[in-house]
Amino acid sequence: MTTLIPAPARPEAPASGGPARPRRRRRFPVLPWLFLLPALILFTLFKFVPMARAVDMSFHDVRPYLGDRWAGADNYGTIVTDTAFRDAVWHTVILAVGQTGGSLIVGLVLALLLEGTARHLWFVRTAVFLPTVAAMAVVAEVWRVLYYPAPEGLLNSVLGLLGAGPSAFLNSEDTSLWSVMAVGIWRGAPYDMMIFLAGLAGVDRALYEAAGADGAGPLRRLWHVTLPALRPVLVILLTLAAIRGLRVFTEIFLLTNGGPNGSTEVLMTLIYKLGLERNELGVAAAGSMVLLGASVILTLAVQAARGRGTR
Repeated sequence: MTTLIPAPARPEAPASGGPARPRRRRRFPVLPWLFLLPALILFTLFKFVPMARAVDMSFHDVRPYLGDRWAGADNYGTIVTDTAFRDAVWHTVILAVGQTGGSLIVGLVLALLLEGTARHLWFVRTAVFLPTVAAMAVVAEVWRVLYYPAPEGLLNSVLGLLGAGPSAFLNSEDTSLWSVMAVGIWRGAPYDMMIFLAGLAGVDRALYEAAGADGAGPLRRLWHVTLPALRPVLVILLTLAAIRGLRVFTEIFLLTNGGPNGSTEVLMTLIYKLGLERNELGVAAAGSMVLLGASVILTLAVQAARGRGTR
């Protein structure tokens, strides 16, 4: 008698026709967040909580030890209608535009001059980069010496050799803002130079060879090859430099403290004086919120322009 052994059942193929894959349960990545947790706690305590407190203070008449009183939008009205605030906004815009454009241009020129793989260039790049890593207090004192307004001052001596008269620099209402701007450009250009150097390292050299074969000179290669390749770097630097220009404080505080006669007063120094010298904490908080809003709008505008440029 023959015994029939049933054949093993074949697994059903999936409807898509592909091989069956075991389903993996997605797990929440706990380990990376554990590493980020200390930084998140510090950011929350020293950044987000004070920011939320500043928003609340901007709508109150802040009276330490007496209790805050609701003021609504009065603090913002005071800020907007204040002549000193409007002057500070104008000075901030001038400094932001001048320092941003100046540092980008000087940084690009330095990057083009110092681009290459020669061994001696590392020393020159390090020397050029020193203003960025130097403490601003030291930089301010050095430039204060350079800007000594007497005819025997260093820069005035150079101007005398060129046949120009001595300048008061930081002590004159006509030249103080431009003098501070020059310090900002001198300090910010090396940082932009290093970012430009990183961008130049990624430019395809075959494009330069092709442009040279077509008869393009150095300026045409710069305009049609280098600058288009550096467009993402330019967008990043433009955003960072513009925000840095809007939040300028240390240079002004150490060099002029807003003087003479408010000719170099900017938003950050005005907010500092309102909050810590005049004890108008609510008005100072409203001013800081206006500055925060301007920084956010500027960042979004640059990102929107970048998005349109990449389409």
